[in-house]
Amino acid sequence: MADEKIELLVCLGTGCESAKSDVLFAKLSDEIKKHKLENKAAVKRIGCHGLCQQGPVIAVEPEGLFYCQVKESDIEEIIQSHLIKGKPVERLFYEHDDGTRIPHYRDIPFYAKQTRVVLKNSGHIDPSKIDDYIAVGGYKGLERALKEMSPEEVIEEVYNSGLRGRGGAGFPTGLKWKFARSSPGDVKYAICNADEGDPGAFMDGSILVADPHSVLEGLSIAAYAIGAREAFIYVRHEYPSAVASLKKALKQSYERGFLGENILGTGFNLDIRMMEGAGAFVCGEETALMASIEGKRGMPRPRPPFPTEAGLWGKPTVINNVKSLAAVAIILREGWEWFKSIGTEGSPGTAIFSLTGKVKNTGLVEVPMGATLRHIIFDVGGGVGTGREFKAVQTGGPAGGCLPKEKLDLPVDFDSLREAGAIMGSGGMIVMDETTCMVDVARYFLSFTQQESCGKCTPCRMGTLEMLKILDKIREGRGEEGDIEKLLELCDTVVKGSLCGLGQNAPNPVLTTIKYFREEYEAHIRDKTCPAMVCRDLVKYVIDPDLCIGCGACSRICPTGAAQGEKKQAHHIEQDMCIKCGACLEVCPPKASAVLKIPISKTLADIKGGAQ
Repeated sequence: MADEKIELLVCLGTGCESAKSDVLFAKLSDEIKKHKLENKAAVKRIGCHGLCQQGPVIAVEPEGLFYCQVKESDIEEIIQSHLIKGKPVERLFYEHDDGTRIPHYRDIPFYAKQTRVVLKNSGHIDPSKIDDYIAVGGYKGLERALKEMSPEEVIEEVYNSGLRGRGGAGFPTGLKWKFARSSPGDVKYAICNADEGDPGAFMDGSILVADPHSVLEGLSIAAYAIGAREAFIYVRHEYPSAVASLKKALKQSYERGFLGENILGTGFNLDIRMMEGAGAFVCGEETALMASIEGKRGMPRPRPPFPTEAGLWGKPTVINNVKSLAAVAIILREGWEWFKSIGTEGSPGTAIFSLTGKVKNTGLVEVPMGATLRHIIFDVGGGVGTGREFKAVQTGGPAGGCLPKEKLDLPVDFDSLREAGAIMGSGGMIVMDETTCMVDVARYFLSFTQQESCGKCTPCRMGTLEMLKILDKIREGRGEEGDIEKLLELCDTVVKGSLCGLGQNAPNPVLTTIKYFREEYEAHIRDKTCPAMVCRDLVKYVIDPDLCIGCGACSRICPTGAAQGEKKQAHHIEQDMCIKCGACLEVCPPKASAVLKIPISKTLADIKGGAQ
């Protein structure tokens, strides 16, 4: 082991790359050459390692060491101390809550509490090298399918595994393939839906960057199973790293005989084409996606017929998500019994989430289906990272639901989430603390789906707009008795009358925030108060003259001149001029803490009296 060559794995996932990890990669490469260490160490590109909160990160193999928040100025010390003197740079190790440093990433709770199956290769192989993928068992599943199994046996394998679609709907993958296989016709298509557009979601894009061949392998197996000779990957144009990664992987797959004619000498022919979407959120819906591939405007169409009967260009078509196809490659390699041993009876396998928001460790998380929200947020994510109390978690993207702390022990699977009013969705998970206003959250997500509505069906187009107007009215302190009931009635209409999943699920944030946080809506309407002090029209900024030291910081930063006063004299804020930007609160020195954010219905005397 002592003579084994050291590999420095630099994460070039989106999060780390935005923090200049590409600069670290170049610097490391140059320094290794400069110090003539090529025989001792090598620098390797990897996709997202997972722990985005600590980026940029560099993993060191085979030791399994893990450097966090690395800066360009740290590179020389890594070279001199670690590579030349054999002494790791301990100050760059992950810092635990108790102040101790954890050198090995496997011992960091974020990783230790996960069960990585689909993400097993992410952050460990160079996605630009097909040999790296083959070395860890890549394309063994495709080889087994083509050389040892009939298409029907492949479908049975996937069906027995219990795999359900990871795009959000949770429909049994094997059953979908059975329908497509049995549909008449010589021309059929397989599609990978990589049109990930949820705010805060980056799972599919990260897999395409870190492990693109797993998706190509799964898509090839799907095509073989249903009898397709042509397949498509529909990926968002806004994912340039994923697009580049896929282009390189496709080229390598053709060169190595995993795509094209007579694949692996079995007589099976398959071509995969990549299509770039223009960014319409509705194109994540399968019928809108197919319309886009056909060159039409991406708009959903009524079903039936379902795509497995009449899909792309009217031919039987199977559409699967990135995570579903990556799982297929593993199922064919490891066997359905192994896959089904993970997770729950009704939802086998693992679930992947992009854990974001007010959580200590943001990043990519993979856990067995059935793991609780508490396990994901607190054991893996490290809990709320703001020092405040956990309030809610939003799952399933903009059309998902907000669940309160009373639901922390809810098992995360398709059926349990749906029963609670949320959805699995594509896997976004946003953690909120007590400073979050749930009315504001509902409004934010509804505004997104309203803007992204294709407008084809009236309930979605007009219903979401009317809901948005009511939410704006409530946030601005103009809410009236009966507004909550109007919202619920509109939600029901939009759910029942919308053509596709965008409209059918758009009311979820409103429904769940009313269900679990109705008292916040009532406070906005009846008391004209935002309990979380978020809604701008329901708060004001005041200066306590007893605390103000007259430093003038507030008046210098105020963009409208609302903060006024003489030097070394108590200042005040002219309410008619204040735009409530909060800049004065941010610059008020801690030794004074004179600027206060209070409900608009209260006075400074009310607040000080309450404190007493």
